[in-house]
Amino acid sequence: MKETILPLIADAKSPAGADIRFIMDGPTGNMIHSTVPPAQTNRATIHKTVSEFWFILEGAGEIWRRDGEQERVTPLVPNVSIDIPVGTAFQYRNVGDVPLRFICVTMPPWPGDHEASHLEGIWQPTVAL
Repeated sequence: MKETILPLIADAKSPAGADIRFIMDGPTGNMIHSTVPPAQTNRATIHKTVSEFWFILEGAGEIWRRDGEQERVTPLVPNVSIDIPVGTAFQYRNVGDVPLRFICVTMPPWPGDHEASHLEGIWQPTVAL
């Protein structure tokens, strides 16, 4: 059995550009806490083998997702959950004046940044490419 405490500072940057804190890992998945500063638009990304579930804690944002059948922009506000199935293109941004914070669960465990590829999204990223 494991237990953790949320780190005070970010452990890393996600391939899309969010500050991330590692919370939990195990044989079936990982859990991170993500923070996107106000006015930040992250890079559009697609994953090769990993699916994600997100739960929004605070702030206001938007996420664009596109798969082979659908394309949509979803508001990211507290208590909203979204999924990002394997092979779904996505891009997200903070549209509020406070940090956008959310929990992200990856399944299977995140294998490393080589998992993510960048592509053209619907918004111009504000993070370095």
